[in-house]
Amino acid sequence: MSMNNQGRPTTPHAASASETAGTFTGNRALMQEEALIFELDNPGVVGVDLPEPATTKTKLGGVKARGRIGLPDLAEPQVVRHFTRLSQKNFGIDSTMYPLGSCTMKHNPRLNEKMARLPGFSDIHPLQPESTVQGALELIDQLAHWLKTLTGMPAVAMSPGAGAHGELCGLMAIHAALEARGEGHRKRVLVPESAHGTNPATAAFCGFSVDTIPAEDNGRVSVEAVKAKLGPDVACIMLTNPNTCGLFEPQIKEIADAVHEAGGYFYCDGANYNAIVGRVRPADLGVDAMHINLHKTFSTPHGGGGPGSGPVVLSAALAPFAPLPYVVHGEDGFRLVEHAADAEGKPFGRLKTFHGQMGMFVRALSYILSHGADGLRQVATDAVLNANYVLASLQDVMSAPFGGPCMHEALFDDGFLKGTGVTPLDFAKAMIDEGFHPMTMYFPLVVHGALLVEPTETESKSTLDQFIATLRHLAEKAKAGDAAFFQAAPRLTPRRRLDETAAARKPILRWTPPAQPVQAQAAE
Repeated sequence: MSMNNQGRPTTPHAASASETAGTFTGNRALMQEEALIFELDNPGVVGVDLPEPATTKTKLGGVKARGRIGLPDLAEPQVVRHFTRLSQKNFGIDSTMYPLGSCTMKHNPRLNEKMARLPGFSDIHPLQPESTVQGALELIDQLAHWLKTLTGMPAVAMSPGAGAHGELCGLMAIHAALEARGEGHRKRVLVPESAHGTNPATAAFCGFSVDTIPAEDNGRVSVEAVKAKLGPDVACIMLTNPNTCGLFEPQIKEIADAVHEAGGYFYCDGANYNAIVGRVRPADLGVDAMHINLHKTFSTPHGGGGPGSGPVVLSAALAPFAPLPYVVHGEDGFRLVEHAADAEGKPFGRLKTFHGQMGMFVRALSYILSHGADGLRQVATDAVLNANYVLASLQDVMSAPFGGPCMHEALFDDGFLKGTGVTPLDFAKAMIDEGFHPMTMYFPLVVHGALLVEPTETESKSTLDQFIATLRHLAEKAKAGDAAFFQAAPRLTPRRRLDETAAARKPILRWTPPAQPVQAQAAE
């Protein structure tokens, strides 16, 4: 049987029945088997007719191509069918529930997409004269106003391109503020052990050292633990609230006060702002800087490395150090402050070439204006309600590490699988056969075998009921001793279980054609 470097039959009909669900083609009814586009190559076949180019003098110093460059030749129907078949293998929020915890994979209203494609937003260029993009600048200004109003903060930096980029912005503002105070010696950043990995990474990138704060048995950070770490070298604390265990930090105000009294700043990771938007103003909790993931809280799509957007709201203490550029409204309309000499404060510099993610701004403002203040409050209410519905419905068959209600995500551990021979990975693979994307697994790291579920506010009760019934069924099946069933999953996917560790450590990033056998020649 011919195999490619990915260990997959290059010709479906050459595979065994067990590898192709017993069909000659490898197809599963309407789910079509599909080869790599390079394997479909048919030299000389093209989808368009182009005129022969006029003969021109080469600019390559006489160097000529030795052969084809490796791109496949395909007719138009082949290309369309190839990518259509691949799209049928995608799992997306338009298919069913996407329960990834700490990710907020909610429905993206189509109205947002319609607005983002309006002429005047979709076809402008950042180098256009300001007089020709007044509407776009006004939109940025209006979105900034909403973010400041919702958070209670006096300033916002709109240019960060993602959550981690927003963390960088916040810590650079803190660094600049400390330098302005003559306290550049403050180099220690306090980070709870349950934090997103970007928190310590960002702190280290900015030249700070990271000091970890352990979590209490209830999954939260205590003010006593923070106070024990405080000292004259502490620059700030980076705290996520609600935290990555899906729990609200009830001592957050006391923690903020303690850090401020010690001369440090309070950076709040806003990745989970979806749980409290419209209900809690971070400024009232003592926050000095917080990034807001527009692609989580305000519905703009994300995944695959982008697009994203991470504006950072800043307290009065940090506002003077906000990065360039930012929008101001004067007598002649809106304009961008692009140079430090024109700024009122002491901006620490510029984070990116232009002004932020315009398409994300349009989508986020569309979402905000569609909901209004009361609707955004309802978003948080429904997100928390859905998560608690999942938690309450499953905690008799799945084990929850922390007692009591949760915020916007329900956290389970692998205690319910103890002694069954089934691992959390096996459990997740069985979920795929049932048509559900697995929840976030093995995170947060402070919980052994963590299974983190975030249903978001956009899921209906009927969908949640089906999801809950599925997990109950799988949990009971695991406890019944059918480990072999889980270890063989998934069975119904286009590909069976992969060696994910090897794929991550030794990725094959380039397809190479199989070697052609050398034909022996008879001696003369």
